[in-house]
Amino acid sequence: METGDDCGSQDPAPALRCVVAIPVRNEAERIGACLEALAAQQSIRASGLGVVAFLNNCTDATAHVVAALQPSLGIPVRMIKRSYEGANAGWARREAMEAAAAWLEEGDTADGVILTTDADSRVSPDWVRRNLAAITDGVDAVAGRIALDEVDAARLPDALHTRGRLEGGYEARLVELEALIDPVPHDPWPRHWTTSGATLAVRLSTYRRVGGMPPLAVGEDKAFVSSLLSSDARVRHDPDILVVTSGRLDGRAPGGAADTMKLRCEVPESPCDPRLEPLPRALFRYAWRRRLRRLHASGRLDQFYSWAPWLGIRADEARDIARLQALGALLAAVEAASPCLTYRPLRPRELPRHTRWSSAVLLLMRGAGCLGRSFHAAQDKSLAYGQARASLERTGDT
Repeated sequence: METGDDCGSQDPAPALRCVVAIPVRNEAERIGACLEALAAQQSIRASGLGVVAFLNNCTDATAHVVAALQPSLGIPVRMIKRSYEGANAGWARREAMEAAAAWLEEGDTADGVILTTDADSRVSPDWVRRNLAAITDGVDAVAGRIALDEVDAARLPDALHTRGRLEGGYEARLVELEALIDPVPHDPWPRHWTTSGATLAVRLSTYRRVGGMPPLAVGEDKAFVSSLLSSDARVRHDPDILVVTSGRLDGRAPGGAADTMKLRCEVPESPCDPRLEPLPRALFRYAWRRRLRRLHASGRLDQFYSWAPWLGIRADEARDIARLQALGALLAAVEAASPCLTYRPLRPRELPRHTRWSSAVLLLMRGAGCLGRSFHAAQDKSLAYGQARASLERTGDT
């Protein structure tokens, strides 16, 4: 059973460029800071910003806090209250984003942008501006980074911080290696791997094209970004976009970030994120993505299937995969079909060793890159000198 009502200002407002969708459940203590951070955005009047606060099965004073703040924020805020027995995190975010999309469509904003964050998060003052700038530059969606609230972080065990530093160090090296081996023009280095609902932005047209946010109980944000990539949407992982989020261990969404941190406190040797895989396997993955990307671009993927045995993929599966039109869908299908590309996450005790190896590989690749750039620069200078000399000789000035 689902019940609810729409509250707050519904007066006609100027055409909006973007709307922020916030799923909210019992966040009376934090929703105020979240909304005030959005109201303090730089260039806010130029961007035309609205906010949807989607209150999902709230039993505390969240609605009263939002209602009390609305008149002083200086930006239009639509508060929607729903009570639904089957609610989960993905359903709530989808409903919030659908309401944001509908609001943009009311004003016939064809180039509108939907952003989403969490009620326990505070966006940086340039959050909207940076997201819109990235989309204006030509991408379809933007994923930012997150950082833990300093007060909350100070309450967490030292062991959790130590593990976080180890994982973060290895992740940074893998991300750079991936960017060097398999560069993506619209998502250049520096970039990151974060795909969190605390900081996502997407074109309205792209959001509709991929079917919106999936209503999953856990991991709806990662599944949404995967659907974007599978449809060949251009996703930018911008390291300059930052959101501060809570570091509490009593999260609102079962299986979410809070539960992950709690598990790592209780079971220190629990596996790392699946992407933090052994270095040889990661390098193998990036090299094959590059190879498949090039075969697809040249139109040769469905002509030669010699790539399939190297990845443990049967010929009939390879033929079906090669027929896929979208490169993102093709890469996802290859990784799903290949036993060689199954993710095997590391344990925390393995991180130092693989971090050292990845540092060594990075030094070699950076050195090779510098040599290559120097060689090409020397070639360019030599060519320019030769052209200038030939021109002078033709005019008789030498």
